Amino acid sequence: MLVISIQSQVVHGHVGNSAAVHAIQAEGVNVAAVPTTLLSNHPRYPTLRGRVLDAELVGDLLAGVEERGVVDEAAVLVTGYLGSPDNAVVIADFVECALSRNSKLIYLCDPVIGDDGRIYVADGILDVVRQRLLPAAHLITPNQFELEMLSGVKIADTDSLRAAAAALAGQRRIDVVATGCALADTPAGQVETILCADGQLSRFATPRLPIRPYGTGDLLTALIAAHLAKGAAVEAAVRIAVETIFAVLVRTQQAGSTEMRLVPLPASGR
Repeated sequence: MLVISIQSQVVHGHVGNSAAVHAIQAEGVNVAAVPTTLLSNHPRYPTLRGRVLDAELVGDLLAGVEERGVVDEAAVLVTGYLGSPDNAVVIADFVECALSRNSKLIYLCDPVIGDDGRIYVADGILDVVRQRLLPAAHLITPNQFELEMLSGVKIADTDSLRAAAAALAGQRRIDVVATGCALADTPAGQVETILCADGQLSRFATPRLPIRPYGTGDLLTALIAAHLAKGAAVEAAVRIAVETIFAVLVRTQQAGSTEMRLVPLPASGR
C-alpha cells in the first residue's frame, strides 16, 4: 500500500503534504511525498519565507521516484498545489507516464486553484489542470467554487451539481467529490461533501463550525487516497474521510487553534 503525493510543503502548520503525510501514514499506508513548494507557513500569515521549487528540481525528484520503482508499487497518485506553470507541466508529464506504466494506479487530482470566489494561481496552472490533469484523473476533489470554475456551471442545487460533474467528465467517467457545498436543500447550519459518481449523488453533511483552518481540503484528499490504497470503495473512502475531518475540526475548535490539530491531545490536556 503506497501513495505518491505531489503538493506543497510547509514548516509550520498543516497544508499540502504537511497535512497529507501524517494522515496517510496514520492509516497504515506508506507515502512518497514530493514537494512543489517549501515555505515557512501558509501565506495567510504576516510573513512568509521559502519559495516555490524550480521545475528542474521537481522534475529531478520525480525522476528519482521512477528510478526507485515507486510508480510500479503505488496504488494511488495524488496531485495538489502545483506552485508554478512550469511545475504543472513537469507534473502532468509525470502523471501521464505513471498511468501508462502502472495500469492499476488510481489518479486523484485535487485542483487547488481557488476558494471563496477568488482564483489564487497563475493562468498557466489553470490551463494545465483543465487540459491535462483533469482528463487523466479517475477522481477529483474540488471545492464548490473550483467545480464551478472548471465546469463553467453555476451550482445551486443537485441538478446543477450533476451537470457540473458531467461537464468535467465528458465522454469518460470521472468521480467528483465536491467539498464545502451549500446547496438549496442543504440543512441550515450544515456543510456538505458530495460524491457524484455516474450521475448518482452520495451526500455527507456535518455541522458547520465557526472555524476555517487551512488545509482541510488537503487532509480530506489524503484520507480518501489512503482508504482507496487499502482497497475501500470510493463512497466508503469519502464517508470515512469526512468523519475524520469533522473530528479533527472539533478537536481544533476545542483547542482554540488556528491550525488543524491532527494529533489528539493527551488525556492530561497538555
